[in-house]
Amino acid sequence: MPNPTFKRTLITAALPYANGPVHIGHLAGVYLPADIYVRYKRLKKEEVLFVCGSDEHGVPVTIRARKEGITVQEAVDKYDALIKKSFEGFGIGFDIYSRTSNQTHHETASAFFQKLHGEGKFLEQSNDQYYDEEAKQFLADRYIQGTCPNCGFENAYGDQCENCGSTLSPSELINPRSMLSGGRPVLKATKHWYLPLNEYESWLREWILEGHKEWKSNVYGQCKSWIEQGLQPRAVTRDLDWGVPVPVEGAEGKVLYVWFDAPIGYISATKDWAKRENKSWETWWKDSDTRLLHFIGKDNIVFHCIIFPTMLKAHGDYILPDNVPANEFLNLEGQKISTSRNWAVWLHEFLTDLPGREDALRYTLASCAPETKDNDFTWKEFQSRNNNELADIVGNFVNRALVLTHKYYEGKVPAAGELGDSEKELISILKMAPGLVSENLENFRFRQGLIEMMNVARAGNRYLAETEPWKRIKTDPESVKTILNLSIQTCALLARLMEPFLPFSATRLCNMLPTYQTAWPDGSTANFIEAGAVLGTPEILFTKITDEEVATQLERLEKSRLENALANYTAHPQKENIAFEDFGKMDIRVATITSAIPVPKTKKLLQLTLDTGIDSRTVVSGIAEYHKPEDIIGKQVLLLANLAPREIKGIQSQGMILMAQDADGKLVFVQPSEIVRSGSGVS
Repeated sequence: MPNPTFKRTLITAALPYANGPVHIGHLAGVYLPADIYVRYKRLKKEEVLFVCGSDEHGVPVTIRARKEGITVQEAVDKYDALIKKSFEGFGIGFDIYSRTSNQTHHETASAFFQKLHGEGKFLEQSNDQYYDEEAKQFLADRYIQGTCPNCGFENAYGDQCENCGSTLSPSELINPRSMLSGGRPVLKATKHWYLPLNEYESWLREWILEGHKEWKSNVYGQCKSWIEQGLQPRAVTRDLDWGVPVPVEGAEGKVLYVWFDAPIGYISATKDWAKRENKSWETWWKDSDTRLLHFIGKDNIVFHCIIFPTMLKAHGDYILPDNVPANEFLNLEGQKISTSRNWAVWLHEFLTDLPGREDALRYTLASCAPETKDNDFTWKEFQSRNNNELADIVGNFVNRALVLTHKYYEGKVPAAGELGDSEKELISILKMAPGLVSENLENFRFRQGLIEMMNVARAGNRYLAETEPWKRIKTDPESVKTILNLSIQTCALLARLMEPFLPFSATRLCNMLPTYQTAWPDGSTANFIEAGAVLGTPEILFTKITDEEVATQLERLEKSRLENALANYTAHPQKENIAFEDFGKMDIRVATITSAIPVPKTKKLLQLTLDTGIDSRTVVSGIAEYHKPEDIIGKQVLLLANLAPREIKGIQSQGMILMAQDADGKLVFVQPSEIVRSGSGVS
């Protein structure tokens, strides 16, 4: 729980790279929980400031510009606009969404560096860094690719392997190559400025490990691991031509490293907001009465918990983060979300494809939020959450309550009469619910907070099902007044509790209800709307998502993945030369498939019978995932006929069919362009 002495809360959300759109992994990990928390705090009438902006420096944006054949400025302009529009469409309520390429940020970051430099807080040292002699440029980690030493993935970056997730350094890559020229880079000395994290290790140990044991277990655990392994000086500059120039003599061709530059973006964004609103930015960054919270993903924990606090400590004028409620990663359909493989659900595409479904996505992402461990999003779960929970529970209850009130009382809220046990139980739930939701949100347990909100709708549904006012109206009309009064009170409470999670639906529900207090309920009463107040016209809050809509999204996902795989395919390097005599030893001939059956208890193997022109033989081939037996009978293929026989799953296989593997992994037959006689040789 926050220190009650704080007068205001500054909330930051990780600056998204302006090198591409926002996807659901970003939303679930950072922006949705931050927005939920901010909306809740505003309903509590607390003073909050919510800042973010595009991170427009660093290597990812230069790579994107190069890939699209546009200038870096054109690239960041393009994606900043797209990201900002997407956030607005999804209801993320930033007070300011700024950019790190603007003048305010450049001035702020430069001044920050100069103060630390002037006070001797940096180390200056030279080290060897990969250099592309053809491009005449030092290579940032992301401009170097090679084979991962841990998993063997051939396209690992110099800072990370996207296949196994290992953190790497360029020197660890096997067979490194430049992404600029494709050639092998050389090591060359270059000077940089370093933040000596090791000098702050004892302070960090006391500040985090002793002073912030309340942090989430995944955050605290990662910090503990980093500190106990021993901290080393970390470079704050890079050899690049895009970014904030290092503001000291002798630093030509160097810019502030993006992880020094980016978090300062929170400060510069606050300055932009303060200038616009004619307020003091320093109140939010230098006053001890301000609580600072960073919402980030797990890949940014070290930067926001160790590096940025060390920067702030070294500077001396700024407050430190009170909490860093980082989430883990969200997977998609059982696979890691990957922008490079286009395996993602992009927010701007979702908003276009499924208009009016913003809250359905917010609800699903909050329900499967990776709060302390990685979690998974599936389109089927999205459909189920919307149809079975939002539509069948929340929507059904609200619709029945409002429609019945219009039907029996012309839309006027009836006065409650005598309360029975069922009514007292419901009232107790309504009074407790705001506190339960609040407790979970204050402690960054958004999934549980959402469950407590849904429990109110479940209780309302259960109450209507048990009391059956549509039957009682004929036998006990007075009791129906009480039933519908309490049902409308439940709807009113739902409208408030929903607002942090489902703002679009909450607004629509509020429009169906009489105006009432918009603050967060304090649990002192379950009476929110006076008897006699007139309801608005009932509307369907949530419509069902069809199987066809889900199938369309799954098809789109797979299509985009395949297209991207083909576009980014890199052929394997040529193998060592062989002599013509070696090739001459191979008997490659055209053969015709005469039968094909699956090999029992396997998924990949087919047992093929081939007419080779000299005999009929059996070959076992691992092509079952890509070819159905009935579709390949009669096909002509190329067979390595004189490969020594071997037993596979108890079957004697005599030879090997030659296949080509496409960029997406699909195995394709190598065939003659015209029908030829079986047994024809290949030369």
